[in-house]
Amino acid sequence: MCSSNLKSPKLVNNREAEICFLYIKMMEIKVAIFEDNKTLRESLKQLVDAEPDMICTGAFADANKLNRSMQLAYPDVVLMDINMPGISGIEAVHIIKENYPEVQILMQTVFEENDKIFAAICAGASGYMLKKTSPLKMVEAIRETYFGGAPMTASVAVKVIQMFRVQSHGTTKEFVDLSEREKEILALLVKGKSYKGIASECFISIDTVSTHVRHIYEKLHVHSKSEAVAKAIHQKLV
Repeated sequence: MCSSNLKSPKLVNNREAEICFLYIKMMEIKVAIFEDNKTLRESLKQLVDAEPDMICTGAFADANKLNRSMQLAYPDVVLMDINMPGISGIEAVHIIKENYPEVQILMQTVFEENDKIFAAICAGASGYMLKKTSPLKMVEAIRETYFGGAPMTASVAVKVIQMFRVQSHGTTKEFVDLSEREKEILALLVKGKSYKGIASECFISIDTVSTHVRHIYEKLHVHSKSEAVAKAIHQKLV
């Protein structure tokens, strides 16, 4: 006779599948979208929901009820349109970083406007992408933002570096005790390289890159890639 304690393979497999499904749901990147263009907002929502490791928890036409929207969506990453009626995207970044500092923000815009790019990054945005960015690169940018990166459209990255160089004119250099590997990675961050790109160029894993970047943040006393890049350029560390 079969023991009553034995479970059928089907039940065991179903339980394993359920546990796996729950784990995947827990690991999903929760994304909130703030975009006043309805067509684009719906397209972004569909793009996010089509990814197995992402879910759109809220899509909003403006940021005028920002705190309520954030409480409803409870996101890990916010896709923020820089130009919106009422509260602007830059104002929204300030509010989010003040009240939800753990949330990462990826800005979106149609134009490469220097003053707005600089203001958004100074406010605490992690990355900055043009709306014409391909769907594949956009979802990659969301993932990179979630994992602590600072994705930028190449043309925007060039403008950011140029702006920080202008701002850094006449700044006194301070000593920062970075290892040679940390200097190498910081230099690649300044060049706009992604974590994946740095891992490939340095022949190390993405997890190792993340560890080095965390140590760089601690030594520079910063909390984001944008701040690290700004300080590196200001202080002429690379």
